[in-house]
Amino acid sequence: MAKGLQGFSWTMLLLFCTTQELGATRTAVEGPGLGQPGDPVLLAGGRVKRGWVWNQFFVVEEYTGTEPLYVGKIHSDSDEGDGSIKYTISGEGAGTIFLIDEITGDIHATERLDREQKTFYTLRAQARDRQTDQLLEPESEFIIKVQDINDSEPRFLEGPYIGSVAELSPVGTSVMQVMASDADDPTYGSSARVVYSVLEGEQHFTVDSKTGVIRTAVADLDRETQDRYEVVIRATDMAGQLGGLSGSTTVTIVVTDVNDNPPRFPQKMYQFSIVETAPVGTAVGRVKAEDSDVGENTDMTYQVKDEDGVEMFKVTTDSNTQEAVITVQKPLDYESKKVHTVVVEALNKFVDPRFVDLGTFRDQTIVRVSVLDVDEPPEFRPPSNLMEVQEDAHIGSVVGVVTALDPDTANHPVRYAIDRSTDAERIFDIDANTGAIVTGKVLDRETTGWHNITVLAMEADNHSQVSRASLRIRILDVNDNPPELATPYEAAVCEDAKPGQLIQTISVVDRDEPQSGHRFYFTLAPEATNSHHFSLLDVKDDTAAVHAQRVGFNRQEQDVYLLPILVVDSGPPALSSTGTLTIRVCGCDSSGAIQSCNSTAYVVSATLSPGALIALLVCVLILVVLVLLILTLKRHHKSHLTSEDDEDMRDNVIKYNDEGGGEQDTEAYDMSALRSLYDFSEIKGGDGGGGLGEGGLGRNPASELHALPQWVQSPDLDFSVFRDYICKKVEQADEDLSVPPYDSFQTYAFEGSDSPVPSLSSINTWSSSSEQDFSYLGAWGPRFRQLAALYAGRRGEEGGEES
Repeated sequence: MAKGLQGFSWTMLLLFCTTQELGATRTAVEGPGLGQPGDPVLLAGGRVKRGWVWNQFFVVEEYTGTEPLYVGKIHSDSDEGDGSIKYTISGEGAGTIFLIDEITGDIHATERLDREQKTFYTLRAQARDRQTDQLLEPESEFIIKVQDINDSEPRFLEGPYIGSVAELSPVGTSVMQVMASDADDPTYGSSARVVYSVLEGEQHFTVDSKTGVIRTAVADLDRETQDRYEVVIRATDMAGQLGGLSGSTTVTIVVTDVNDNPPRFPQKMYQFSIVETAPVGTAVGRVKAEDSDVGENTDMTYQVKDEDGVEMFKVTTDSNTQEAVITVQKPLDYESKKVHTVVVEALNKFVDPRFVDLGTFRDQTIVRVSVLDVDEPPEFRPPSNLMEVQEDAHIGSVVGVVTALDPDTANHPVRYAIDRSTDAERIFDIDANTGAIVTGKVLDRETTGWHNITVLAMEADNHSQVSRASLRIRILDVNDNPPELATPYEAAVCEDAKPGQLIQTISVVDRDEPQSGHRFYFTLAPEATNSHHFSLLDVKDDTAAVHAQRVGFNRQEQDVYLLPILVVDSGPPALSSTGTLTIRVCGCDSSGAIQSCNSTAYVVSATLSPGALIALLVCVLILVVLVLLILTLKRHHKSHLTSEDDEDMRDNVIKYNDEGGGEQDTEAYDMSALRSLYDFSEIKGGDGGGGLGEGGLGRNPASELHALPQWVQSPDLDFSVFRDYICKKVEQADEDLSVPPYDSFQTYAFEGSDSPVPSLSSINTWSSSSEQDFSYLGAWGPRFRQLAALYAGRRGEEGGEES
């Protein structure tokens, strides 16, 4: 290599390259370090060595191997094989799809590639000194091309296809053309060479194997017999060879009626007018050609024939009315052209070739469009919408200049302004006369990197004519933020730590974003440079590692160390900051696990996560709801018992909790309580004695007795209502499982019928006890023996008193 050459040369070992692609049989090629490829260079030996096109790799798509696919090799002439050079690549897929061996320069593909998704990748190669990280040669760009295989079948993308042919057309009449698209590489092999064939419908139609044009195979197509055919067309790649892939589509062919009447315009000229500010797509007018045929033979299309009309106007066909709709295709300008002449042509969609001799099946008319003048707002020229400014620009610095011109009047003055709704903080200002945009406040890219403002341009004498332009201002970064530790680092070191033991890996953050990327440098702060406890190692990847430097620590002597670390960025200008790493001395077990720190037990403060706090609150809420529910049930139960008591009082139910003792128990309940439930009216007199007359008990008011009135059942009363009521209450009591069993005594104000025994109560008679004879009770059996003894004894006592 010549002594005077600067830099180093690249040597590329290409995979999948042929000698035709290289242009020679040599594999060592001169790279960008020697200048442009192909430039001759005079070597030291006196011979000329040509530069070769080195910067292309080829890799096959859809690779299914298990190992990464070898792509090629990057090698520098200055590489002596001692590993002092580090090869790197950047660009599309670098680090993800393509990996490079930093020592050997070998490039491998780690993912399956698909040429149909991406045909090539553009990357850049670098060779750096491993120690200084300096470029040994200029960065060079190269391409990795994805080589195609036949993995995509032909597809008919414009389907479904519907064609038509007139009945009785001659053999070979063209119906329509179908085209299949193959995603494979058309320049490589025959993977994309498609041939066409007919699968179904070959009795009536054929297809050109190369062009895909469908033609009639017979001359006797009869619409009245069959007006529709379904033809299946197949497209096969590899030029139809064995192993090629294929796809098919169905073409619907409609046999149409013949057309023997051409369209005709009623007028040879039409005139329309439109304002120059009409937006694109505005309809100018409609014209229509008439056709004497019926059915689909009257369908027609319209087109613009002259060049001026094609550029400014567009004609479409209204399928419902068969009218030609003329619309604006480009903005109109009264100052440039006041009248446009458009030639519109109408033609039938379906032309029967057998009637061509009757005349051309099309007609033309002239449409004159007059452009009306209006007052227009200024127009921005050129329409650039991007400006850039450094973030350290002083207030009043010019960012850029916008220009607007009045299209109506030349040199008409224009005034500029900023829409303050898009710049409420007034970060930018604009000169009203020149359109120069300047900074109005101090900029900060870290706060806002982009500003979107709207600039207004208006006529000086008519501010109502305003045009707007959106402007994007990009704030360029400068190094004005020092690097800082990523987090307030805290580390722990065991008391039995050994020298060189890794304690903590630290990283930094920088709000700036230099174009060349971040590069940080780590060192101990000056006040800690003499520390014999810890050392700091710059890892060169924007991180640093803190290691122990002494044998063992004693937390009784010192349990916390504060290590100041100085971090410097790459500038310019270089900025720095000092962060503190807190290192605690802890007791560890034999495996190195921390047991305790400081002088007391090492306790890790556990904080509850938001999820745990939510779960705890939900549990407390559930407990509160349960307590409220229990209290509600208890209150409801008390109210239920109270309502039952009220209902029992209405039914005259007397409750007691003691069980009676049988016939001998006369104190189980208070008879006065039962009697108090009734309203005994005073007996004033009646048949049978016992009144207030002479010889009666009523002579002495103090000892006057009020007996229950004798109630005699009337033969015409109906007690079914009371009986039904009593039965209903008994049934409800039996079915209610919540009512506890208890004894009750209910008193009713009537006596049942058909009782074989008269009333036994002494208060139920009008005569005195001395006039009654209870001897008959002895004949009622043992169940009334006690009652008979009571009344018989009472009678004996009364007789003794009278005697």
